Amino acid sequence: MGAKKILRLATLICLAGGSARAGDVLQRYNVAWLTQSKNSSESMPCGGGDVGLNVWTENNEILFYISRSGTFDENNAFLKLGRVRLNFAPNPFENGTFRQELMLQDGYVKITGSNKNIAAEVTLWVDVFRPVAHVDVSSSKPMTVTASYETWRHKDRLLTGKANNANSYKWAPQGTVKLYKDSVAFTKNGVLFFHRNRADVPNIFDVTVHQQGMDAVRHLMLDPISNLTFGGVMQGKKMAAAGAYSGQYAGTEFRGYSLQSLSPSRQHRVELALHTAQTPTTESWKNGLDSLLQEAKAQEKTAQKASCRWWENFWERSYIFISPDSAATPQWQAGRNYQLFRYQLGCNAFGKYPTKFNGGLFTYDPCYVDSLQSFTPDHRAWGGGTFTAQNQRLVYFPMLRSGDFDAMKPQLDFYLNLLPNAELRSKVYWRHGGACFAEQIENFGLPNCSEYGWKRPDFFDKGVEYNAWLEYEWDTALEFCFMMLELHRYAGKDISAYVPLIESCLRFFDEHYRYLARQRGRKALDENNRLILYPGSACETYKMAYNATSTIAALQTVLKGLTALPDNLLSPQKKAEWSAMLSVLPPITLREVDGHAVIAPAKLWERVSNTETPQLYPVFPWGIYGVGLPDLNVAVNTYRYDPDALKFRSHVGWKQDNIFAARLGLTDEAAALCLKKLGNAERRFPSFWGPGFDWTPDHNWGGAGMIGLQEMLLQAVGEKIYLFPA
Repeated sequence: MGAKKILRLATLICLAGGSARAGDVLQRYNVAWLTQSKNSSESMPCGGGDVGLNVWTENNEILFYISRSGTFDENNAFLKLGRVRLNFAPNPFENGTFRQELMLQDGYVKITGSNKNIAAEVTLWVDVFRPVAHVDVSSSKPMTVTASYETWRHKDRLLTGKANNANSYKWAPQGTVKLYKDSVAFTKNGVLFFHRNRADVPNIFDVTVHQQGMDAVRHLMLDPISNLTFGGVMQGKKMAAAGAYSGQYAGTEFRGYSLQSLSPSRQHRVELALHTAQTPTTESWKNGLDSLLQEAKAQEKTAQKASCRWWENFWERSYIFISPDSAATPQWQAGRNYQLFRYQLGCNAFGKYPTKFNGGLFTYDPCYVDSLQSFTPDHRAWGGGTFTAQNQRLVYFPMLRSGDFDAMKPQLDFYLNLLPNAELRSKVYWRHGGACFAEQIENFGLPNCSEYGWKRPDFFDKGVEYNAWLEYEWDTALEFCFMMLELHRYAGKDISAYVPLIESCLRFFDEHYRYLARQRGRKALDENNRLILYPGSACETYKMAYNATSTIAALQTVLKGLTALPDNLLSPQKKAEWSAMLSVLPPITLREVDGHAVIAPAKLWERVSNTETPQLYPVFPWGIYGVGLPDLNVAVNTYRYDPDALKFRSHVGWKQDNIFAARLGLTDEAAALCLKKLGNAERRFPSFWGPGFDWTPDHNWGGAGMIGLQEMLLQAVGEKIYLFPA
């Protein structure tokens, strides 16, 4: 596919204005189904603020799962808030026409049905500005609506085997692990449901702090698990309790609690108000929920319009439309799926926690991802409160290009909030400064307990994970530091709150590698007065690395970005200090492959453990090589001739070869990989990719696809912008 054809395919990139045109095209990207779904795997995302719903219609009933950012239990599983089932009498979905549609422009799902007896429209939407989900029903004739709240956490569940992959114990639980039951009961106005993390059992924070020798400083650490309560209340306008029942869905037993309309009507409304907080008592949490209900009632008449306006403004920030008049072609699919996945990210724009790479807010019953994993709907691989940096970065880098700067805050604040805990690691283990962030990091800033290792030799450094893939991989936090700097460069944002974090991450590398060198010998620097970055790690792939290229490129780029800040963000004295660190960084190592100069993954390494390509990280994310930059041929040679780069190449999951190709101006390669990356998923909803290496819907798959397409169309190199570089 040549450059001219790519230019034709990118029919419209609107950088400003044109709102009517944007809205017209966006409507063509609505996903509409004319038949009901078989099960939850054929669900449709709906959300806003920090709440996500999986919506589907099955056997003439409407169902949806409810997720909200930050709902972590005692074991650090990311629990759903339940499932809602809607029944209708007479039923407009029996033996008639059916349509379920995601209305992208306004961010809601509309379901319509009609038969010879009745026609009805059901609208599901989430308030962007407060955690309240709404179901509005209108019908041609009066009907009775039954709304049932369903929970599979009506009893304690013993977790064994792969069921623990959803929490932080993963494959190495220590003793018995339980998923503890919720509290659910009818109230005067609805169904109250909540999970309060128990104080009478050790939670994952306590266990991990003790395992990693941090007990002496526990009182100084951020603890997001203790006293955490999450849940809410389901209420129906002119509805009352109608009994409880038991059932089974996707192999999991559940208990249901029904509300039913007091009399048939043509208008019905069901609301779910959700509240999450760390409170000293359950009563304190309930008081917070009551305050939310009062606020929602006060905004009842304006909330939906305000939410629709937010979504409309969201779409007007930026958009990519490819062949908008050629529906169903691979090129059209890539443009449509870019927009659909951006919608999924927009549903957690205001989350307390980042959008999880392994499913975000939109996971569903795991048996429909892997038939051998018949666990509860809370399940996902790679943990709930564990955030894997190499995957998370791909979810958030595309927001720079799309202008979704406000949606980056949950991810950047995640590291900022954990800064004290990361600095305590350096102080406790090595008695030096700087923040040590691990690659797989818990929501309290320590390495995952099972990745850290339960069976560790007594002599092994307590600050290092006893793990063949993750040992010495500390540089991934620098990618989020880079995002903070780019936030200032792109949008002039005030990043003063983030500067101490950036400095602390850099300080760790300067002080720690001098510390390690002094453990081995008399000198802290090599014969050229350069830092000795050993032992290190080039991603999870090249282990026990000496001067890993990904680490050097990260330090170079972040140091240059930091010292380029205006004086009101970083003093001249501080700039001089960080320039001094820049001057002692070792150079990136080159090597020769079949007569071609290529970038080496490191100066030396001892083994290869994974399939990442860190020798191309100087291309992305670090932008040292690429279009408009020196020695482009060296990076192109690396892409084309490095034997590992060729062997590891793929479009699946977190693979970023599409981004490398675009950054290098390799149009044909970038186009081919883009069409695979952003092609329709195997699921009914087109952007529910995966599981790839992780889970479904795979959010680092979607993020990498977004970045690659963005880089094909536009690249920012220094102060220059290149249009259609690939």
